[in-house]
Amino acid sequence: MAIIQQIPYYAYISICVDVILVYLLIYRFLAWLKRSYALDLIKGLMLVILVFLASHILSLTTLNWILERFATVLLIVVVIIFQPELRRFLERVGATGQLFTLSSSFPEMKSTATMQSLIRAVDYLSREKIGAIIVIEGQTSLSQYSHTGIQVRGDLNMEMLSSLFWPGSPTHDGAVIIKDNTIEAAGCFLPLTESSITDRSLGTRHRAALGLSEVTDAIVIVISEESGVISLVEHGVMTRYLTKEALQTRLVSLQSQSDTGFSGFSWKNPFKSL
Repeated sequence: MAIIQQIPYYAYISICVDVILVYLLIYRFLAWLKRSYALDLIKGLMLVILVFLASHILSLTTLNWILERFATVLLIVVVIIFQPELRRFLERVGATGQLFTLSSSFPEMKSTATMQSLIRAVDYLSREKIGAIIVIEGQTSLSQYSHTGIQVRGDLNMEMLSSLFWPGSPTHDGAVIIKDNTIEAAGCFLPLTESSITDRSLGTRHRAALGLSEVTDAIVIVISEESGVISLVEHGVMTRYLTKEALQTRLVSLQSQSDTGFSGFSWKNPFKSL
Protein backbone atom coordinates (compact mmCIF):
# COMPACT_ATOMS: atom_id res chain seq x y z
CA MET A 1 0.00 0.00 0.00
CA ALA A 2 2.84 2.36 0.82
CA ILE A 3 4.37 1.76 -2.63
CA ILE A 4 1.09 2.65 -4.32
CA GLN A 5 0.83 5.87 -2.33
CA GLN A 6 4.23 6.94 -3.66
CA ILE A 7 2.85 7.13 -7.20
CA PRO A 8 2.93 10.77 -8.44
CA TYR A 9 -0.39 12.55 -7.97
CA TYR A 10 -1.75 9.48 -6.17
CA ALA A 11 -4.11 11.59 -4.05
CA TYR A 12 -5.68 13.23 -7.11
CA ILE A 13 -5.96 9.91 -8.96
CA SER A 14 -7.58 8.33 -5.90
CA ILE A 15 -10.14 11.11 -5.65
CA CYS A 16 -10.99 10.90 -9.36
CA VAL A 17 -11.45 7.12 -9.24
CA ASP A 18 -13.55 7.45 -6.09
CA VAL A 19 -15.84 10.07 -7.66
CA ILE A 20 -16.24 8.09 -10.91
CA LEU A 21 -17.13 4.87 -9.09
CA VAL A 22 -19.65 6.62 -6.86
CA TYR A 23 -21.17 8.34 -9.90
CA LEU A 24 -21.52 5.03 -11.74
CA LEU A 25 -23.06 3.35 -8.70
CA ILE A 26 -25.61 6.15 -8.34
CA TYR A 27 -26.33 6.03 -12.08
CA ARG A 28 -26.91 2.27 -11.97
CA PHE A 29 -29.15 2.60 -8.92
CA LEU A 30 -31.26 5.33 -10.52
CA ALA A 31 -31.50 3.40 -13.79
CA TRP A 32 -32.59 0.29 -11.88
CA LEU A 33 -35.04 2.33 -9.82
CA LYS A 34 -36.57 3.79 -12.99
CA ARG A 35 -37.17 0.30 -14.41
CA SER A 36 -38.28 -1.19 -11.10
CA TYR A 37 -41.94 -1.84 -10.41
CA ALA A 38 -41.26 -1.18 -6.72
CA LEU A 39 -40.99 2.60 -6.98
CA ASP A 40 -43.84 3.12 -4.50
CA LEU A 41 -42.02 0.93 -1.99
CA ILE A 42 -38.92 3.09 -2.35
CA LYS A 43 -41.03 6.18 -1.66
CA GLY A 44 -42.40 4.52 1.47
CA LEU A 45 -38.89 3.64 2.61
CA MET A 46 -37.74 7.24 2.11
CA LEU A 47 -40.70 8.42 4.19
CA VAL A 48 -39.67 6.13 7.04
CA ILE A 49 -36.11 7.49 6.86
CA LEU A 50 -37.40 11.09 6.99
CA VAL A 51 -39.54 10.29 10.04
CA PHE A 52 -36.51 8.65 11.67
CA LEU A 53 -34.39 11.78 11.09
CA ALA A 54 -37.17 14.04 12.34
CA SER A 55 -37.49 12.02 15.54
CA HIS A 56 -33.77 12.55 16.21
CA ILE A 57 -33.88 16.27 15.48
CA LEU A 58 -37.00 16.86 17.59
CA SER A 59 -35.87 14.47 20.34
CA LEU A 60 -39.03 12.37 20.17
CA THR A 61 -37.83 9.74 22.62
CA THR A 62 -40.61 7.16 22.30
CA LEU A 63 -40.86 7.35 18.51
CA ASN A 64 -37.08 7.29 18.22
CA TRP A 65 -36.92 4.14 20.39
CA ILE A 66 -39.55 2.39 18.24
CA LEU A 67 -37.81 3.32 14.98
CA GLU A 68 -34.41 2.17 16.25
CA ARG A 69 -35.88 -1.26 17.02
CA PHE A 70 -37.69 -1.25 13.69
CA ALA A 71 -34.50 -0.35 11.76
CA THR A 72 -32.95 -3.73 12.60
CA VAL A 73 -35.81 -5.56 10.93
CA LEU A 74 -36.17 -3.02 8.11
CA LEU A 75 -32.99 -4.12 6.31
CA ILE A 76 -34.17 -7.74 6.19
CA VAL A 77 -37.61 -6.61 4.99
CA VAL A 78 -36.07 -4.54 2.18
CA VAL A 79 -33.95 -7.49 0.99
CA ILE A 80 -37.03 -9.74 0.95
CA ILE A 81 -39.18 -7.18 -0.88
CA PHE A 82 -36.56 -6.49 -3.56
CA GLN A 83 -35.37 -10.08 -3.86
CA PRO A 84 -36.57 -10.49 -7.49
CA GLU A 85 -34.92 -7.23 -8.60
CA LEU A 86 -31.68 -8.00 -6.77
CA ARG A 87 -31.57 -11.50 -8.24
CA ARG A 88 -32.11 -10.17 -11.78
CA PHE A 89 -29.35 -7.60 -11.28
CA LEU A 90 -26.88 -10.24 -10.04
CA GLU A 91 -27.86 -12.61 -12.86
CA ARG A 92 -27.16 -9.91 -15.43
CA VAL A 93 -23.80 -9.04 -13.88
CA GLY A 94 -22.86 -12.72 -13.78
CA ALA A 95 -23.98 -13.35 -17.37
CA THR A 96 -22.44 -10.28 -19.01
CA GLY A 97 -19.53 -9.71 -16.63
CA GLN A 98 -20.43 -6.01 -16.66
CA LEU A 99 -21.01 -4.10 -13.47
CA PHE A 100 -21.50 -0.65 -14.98
CA THR A 101 -23.47 -0.71 -18.23
CA LEU A 102 -24.21 2.67 -19.78
CA SER A 103 -25.27 1.57 -23.25
CA SER A 104 -27.17 -1.22 -24.93
CA SER A 105 -25.33 -4.17 -26.43
CA PHE A 106 -26.74 -4.39 -29.93
CA PRO A 107 -24.87 -6.40 -32.59
CA GLU A 108 -23.93 -4.63 -35.79
CA MET A 109 -25.95 -5.72 -38.79
CA LYS A 110 -23.73 -6.99 -41.60
CA SER A 111 -25.49 -4.84 -44.17
CA THR A 112 -28.45 -2.56 -44.71
CA ALA A 113 -30.15 -5.47 -46.49
CA THR A 114 -30.01 -7.53 -43.28
CA MET A 115 -31.71 -4.79 -41.29
CA GLN A 116 -34.29 -4.31 -44.04
CA SER A 117 -35.05 -8.03 -44.09
CA LEU A 118 -35.79 -7.94 -40.38
CA ILE A 119 -37.96 -4.81 -40.67
CA ARG A 120 -39.90 -6.16 -43.67
CA ALA A 121 -40.55 -9.46 -41.86
CA VAL A 122 -41.83 -7.62 -38.77
CA ASP A 123 -44.02 -5.38 -40.92
CA TYR A 124 -45.48 -8.39 -42.76
CA LEU A 125 -46.20 -10.28 -39.54
CA SER A 126 -47.82 -7.17 -38.07
CA ARG A 127 -50.07 -6.56 -41.08
CA GLU A 128 -51.15 -10.22 -41.15
CA LYS A 129 -51.57 -10.25 -37.35
CA ILE A 130 -49.29 -13.24 -36.94
CA GLY A 131 -47.96 -13.48 -33.39
CA ALA A 132 -44.17 -13.48 -33.12
CA ILE A 133 -41.33 -12.93 -30.69
CA ILE A 134 -37.90 -12.18 -32.17
CA VAL A 135 -34.85 -12.07 -29.90
CA ILE A 136 -31.62 -10.34 -30.94
CA GLU A 137 -28.75 -11.63 -28.84
CA GLY A 138 -26.41 -9.11 -27.26
CA GLN A 139 -23.32 -9.87 -25.18
CA THR A 140 -25.15 -12.29 -22.92
CA SER A 141 -25.14 -15.81 -24.34
CA LEU A 142 -28.63 -17.19 -25.00
CA SER A 143 -27.50 -20.76 -25.60
CA GLN A 144 -29.54 -22.07 -22.68
CA TYR A 145 -32.67 -20.75 -24.40
CA SER A 146 -31.75 -21.60 -27.99
CA HIS A 147 -31.25 -25.23 -26.95
CA THR A 148 -34.93 -25.42 -25.96
CA GLY A 149 -35.96 -24.90 -29.58
CA ILE A 150 -35.07 -26.16 -33.04
CA GLN A 151 -31.58 -25.29 -34.26
CA VAL A 152 -31.82 -23.38 -37.56
CA ARG A 153 -28.53 -21.52 -38.16
CA GLY A 154 -29.91 -20.07 -41.38
CA ASP A 155 -29.63 -16.75 -43.17
CA LEU A 156 -31.71 -13.89 -41.84
CA ASN A 157 -34.24 -13.01 -44.52
CA MET A 158 -37.91 -12.10 -44.64
CA GLU A 159 -39.13 -15.39 -46.11
CA MET A 160 -37.36 -17.58 -43.54
CA LEU A 161 -38.35 -15.42 -40.59
CA SER A 162 -42.00 -15.19 -41.67
CA SER A 163 -42.33 -18.92 -42.30
CA LEU A 164 -41.08 -19.77 -38.81
CA PHE A 165 -44.05 -17.93 -37.29
CA TRP A 166 -46.65 -19.09 -39.78
CA PRO A 167 -49.73 -20.46 -37.96
CA GLY A 168 -49.59 -24.24 -37.73
CA SER A 169 -45.81 -24.46 -37.97
CA PRO A 170 -44.05 -26.25 -35.08
CA THR A 171 -42.13 -23.07 -34.23
CA HIS A 172 -45.12 -20.69 -34.31
CA ASP A 173 -45.59 -20.32 -30.55
CA GLY A 174 -41.90 -20.11 -29.62
CA ALA A 175 -39.27 -17.41 -29.96
CA VAL A 176 -36.76 -16.98 -32.76
CA ILE A 177 -33.24 -16.14 -31.59
CA ILE A 178 -30.97 -14.14 -33.90
CA LYS A 179 -27.23 -14.39 -33.27
CA ASP A 180 -24.47 -12.83 -35.37
CA ASN A 181 -26.98 -11.79 -38.05
CA THR A 182 -28.22 -15.35 -38.54
CA ILE A 183 -31.29 -17.20 -37.28
CA GLU A 184 -29.79 -19.38 -34.55
CA ALA A 185 -32.89 -21.21 -33.33
CA ALA A 186 -36.68 -21.15 -33.46
CA GLY A 187 -39.52 -22.35 -31.26
CA CYS A 188 -37.55 -21.45 -28.14
CA PHE A 189 -38.96 -21.13 -24.62
CA LEU A 190 -38.17 -17.96 -22.66
CA PRO A 191 -38.54 -17.14 -18.95
CA LEU A 192 -41.67 -15.21 -18.00
CA THR A 193 -41.37 -11.97 -16.07
CA GLU A 194 -41.85 -12.12 -12.32
CA SER A 195 -43.10 -8.53 -12.23
CA SER A 196 -46.81 -7.89 -11.92
CA ILE A 197 -48.48 -6.75 -15.15
CA THR A 198 -51.86 -5.03 -14.98
CA ASP A 199 -52.34 -4.47 -18.72
CA ARG A 200 -54.66 -7.28 -19.84
CA SER A 201 -53.74 -6.72 -23.49
CA LEU A 202 -50.28 -8.13 -22.84
CA GLY A 203 -50.09 -11.86 -23.48
CA THR A 204 -47.58 -14.62 -22.90
CA ARG A 205 -45.25 -13.37 -25.62
CA HIS A 206 -45.01 -9.96 -23.97
CA ARG A 207 -44.40 -11.54 -20.56
CA ALA A 208 -41.66 -13.73 -22.04
CA ALA A 209 -40.04 -10.75 -23.76
CA LEU A 210 -39.99 -8.80 -20.49
CA GLY A 211 -38.71 -11.83 -18.58
CA LEU A 212 -35.76 -12.37 -20.92
CA SER A 213 -34.84 -8.68 -21.10
CA GLU A 214 -34.79 -8.48 -17.30
CA VAL A 215 -32.01 -11.07 -16.99
CA THR A 216 -30.07 -10.48 -20.24
CA ASP A 217 -29.09 -7.60 -22.52
CA ALA A 218 -31.05 -9.04 -25.46
CA ILE A 219 -33.33 -6.86 -27.58
CA VAL A 220 -36.76 -8.42 -28.12
CA ILE A 221 -39.36 -7.59 -30.77
CA VAL A 222 -42.94 -8.73 -30.14
CA ILE A 223 -45.86 -8.78 -32.58
CA SER A 224 -49.29 -9.20 -31.02
CA GLU A 225 -51.41 -11.96 -32.51
CA GLU A 226 -54.65 -10.17 -31.62
CA SER A 227 -53.87 -6.63 -32.77
CA GLY A 228 -50.65 -6.83 -34.79
CA VAL A 229 -49.10 -4.17 -32.53
CA ILE A 230 -45.28 -4.04 -32.69
CA SER A 231 -43.44 -3.74 -29.38
CA LEU A 232 -39.74 -3.42 -28.56
CA VAL A 233 -38.41 -4.61 -25.20
CA GLU A 234 -35.00 -3.79 -23.73
CA HIS A 235 -33.75 -3.92 -20.13
CA GLY A 236 -37.22 -4.75 -18.83
CA VAL A 237 -38.84 -1.73 -20.52
CA MET A 238 -41.44 -2.18 -23.24
CA THR A 239 -42.17 0.37 -25.98
CA ARG A 240 -45.44 -0.37 -27.77
CA TYR A 241 -47.35 0.77 -30.86
CA LEU A 242 -44.26 1.14 -33.02
CA THR A 243 -44.46 1.63 -36.76
CA LYS A 244 -41.90 -0.10 -38.96
CA GLU A 245 -40.15 3.26 -39.41
CA ALA A 246 -40.03 3.89 -35.67
CA LEU A 247 -38.74 0.36 -35.06
CA GLN A 248 -35.95 0.78 -37.59
CA THR A 249 -35.00 4.16 -36.14
CA ARG A 250 -34.80 2.65 -32.66
CA LEU A 251 -32.73 -0.34 -33.81
CA VAL A 252 -30.31 1.92 -35.67
CA SER A 253 -30.06 4.11 -32.56
CA LEU A 254 -29.29 1.09 -30.37
CA GLN A 255 -26.65 -0.07 -32.82
CA SER A 256 -25.08 3.39 -32.83
CA GLN A 257 -25.05 3.51 -29.02
CA SER A 258 -23.42 0.09 -28.89
CA ASP A 259 -20.73 1.18 -31.35
CA THR A 260 -19.89 4.49 -29.66
CA GLY A 261 -21.05 4.20 -26.06
CA PHE A 262 -19.20 3.06 -22.96
CA SER A 263 -20.25 -0.54 -22.43
CA GLY A 264 -19.07 -0.80 -18.86
CA PHE A 265 -16.38 -2.52 -16.82
CA SER A 266 -16.23 -6.25 -17.37
CA TRP A 267 -14.67 -8.57 -14.82
CA LYS A 268 -14.57 -11.32 -17.45
CA ASN A 269 -12.51 -9.13 -19.79
CA PRO A 270 -11.41 -5.93 -18.02
CA PHE A 271 -9.70 -4.55 -21.14
CA LYS A 272 -12.72 -5.02 -23.41
CA SER A 273 -14.25 -1.66 -22.62
CA LEU A 274 -10.99 0.30 -22.85
